[in-house]
Amino acid sequence: MNNKSDFEISKFLSYVFRHKPEEIWILLDENWWVSVVELLKKLPFDLDISKLKLIVKENDKQRFSFSDDFQKIRASQWHSIAVDLNLEEIVPLDILYHWTAEQNLNSILKNWLDKRQRHHVHLSSNIETASKVWERYWKLVLLKIDAKKMYDEWIIFFISQNWVYLTDFVANKYISVI
Repeated sequence: MNNKSDFEISKFLSYVFRHKPEEIWILLDENWWVSVVELLKKLPFDLDISKLKLIVKENDKQRFSFSDDFQKIRASQWHSIAVDLNLEEIVPLDILYHWTAEQNLNSILKNWLDKRQRHHVHLSSNIETASKVWERYWKLVLLKIDAKKMYDEWIIFFISQNWVYLTDFVANKYISVI
């Protein structure tokens, strides 16, 4: 696995942090941090701290973050593993967005937008950011979420370190299709 591109390294780190830390025998702490030294030792390719810092800094979706002293690293969101996210409630913007695959639309409008195996439903403050999430699909549908109405009706929101709004679900009455 040597000579990996920054993109390939970022994808691999996302997979390990968010879904399979056991793949390289690392243990995440209760706030899903891992020691940078431990991570670098257990990666199946050569990577030094300066290169890791560059990958974290230049990641377009800001998927990773370091502790203030650069001794620990973690993913910012989208975990399918059980971790304590340690999030604080936030008042959301009035309107948020969510891209979804066209094939999911009927189910969402009939029921709700569900977090499924993830910790939260992820919503974006702008259309451009929302679209980055679903670039891998050909036919996309943009959903406009009335977050103000949700919040006014006691639905709780959080925000991730990379400014993604998080909630447990979005009922279909708060969703309109753009």
